[in-house]
Amino acid sequence: MQHDLNNIKKQQLELEQLCLSEHAAKSSKSLGRKNPEQPCPIRTEFQRDRDRILHSKAFRRLKHKTQVFLSPLGDHYRTRMTHTLEVSQIARTIARALRLNEDLTEAIALGHDLGHTPFGHSGEYVLNELLDNGFKHNEQSLRVVDSLEPLNLTEETRDGILNHTGFGKPFTMEGQIVKVADRIAYLNHDIDDAERAGLIKENELPEYAVNVLGKGKSERIAFIIKDIIRNSENSIEMSYECDNAMNNVLRNWMFTHIYTDSPAKTEENKARKIIRDLFYFYVEHFHLIKKDSDDKKERLVADYIAGMTDRFAMADYMNKFMPRSWQDITNCNVH
Repeated sequence: MQHDLNNIKKQQLELEQLCLSEHAAKSSKSLGRKNPEQPCPIRTEFQRDRDRILHSKAFRRLKHKTQVFLSPLGDHYRTRMTHTLEVSQIARTIARALRLNEDLTEAIALGHDLGHTPFGHSGEYVLNELLDNGFKHNEQSLRVVDSLEPLNLTEETRDGILNHTGFGKPFTMEGQIVKVADRIAYLNHDIDDAERAGLIKENELPEYAVNVLGKGKSERIAFIIKDIIRNSENSIEMSYECDNAMNNVLRNWMFTHIYTDSPAKTEENKARKIIRDLFYFYVEHFHLIKKDSDDKKERLVADYIAGMTDRFAMADYMNKFMPRSWQDITNCNVH
């Protein structure tokens, strides 16, 4: 039996109109792309966005970028990629329950951290200090998909990526889902990683948060997801009790005990030095990375460094700043 390719796309668009909520973003009504393209005969526009992000080089590099623990030795600690996948799973669960567009939700989730630096927020803080106009990873994620590895994404996906953090509010409910799913994911998996590292114990978590959200990662995530589903109609919302327990009590506790003052952060000064020294080195030796662009030199250096993985940054630092024997240098030149 042969399938009519044109009918496959048509059926998907009809299913969106028939099955999705009135509040869902519909592919047929997308605001489109900066550079118009011929439509795919099989996939919707948001499916194309998701696929482009998934196949991008920036996405592949996430597997070697820090989430919280710098260069963890254990196989089960989260990286920026596994964080991204967990955000996607949580976001799609909420989107499906609310009959919103899962394809758009997944595209935003997969692309939201493409601009993250090596060494997590430590690298971001350094570049923010060094650039005149500052550096924010959400803005860099948009720069990645717009300029550095131009994917020509839809406006809905671009907006969700840009506004997944900070004070901006995504104009689609799918983008709003990713914004809250990002926090649900990192708070809970960072607790899990901190327990694995022996930094905290489950019974040390704030009592109020445990009483409201539940014990253990799975119970907490399930409670928060169900709370959002119950309380969301025209926008993504959660109850006051759930919001207070997660975003105030639990998050503040995590900043105090894990994110800003814990043994997991003892290497961050070294990581910041690596980023800072590499930045100044490439500003001085700009010819090593110069690209055909009208952007300022410092901006292009930040692009180059932000795209590095942790291990590439460390290897590059060793190569640039640590002495080597003349035999090693000779062998490198020979080969």
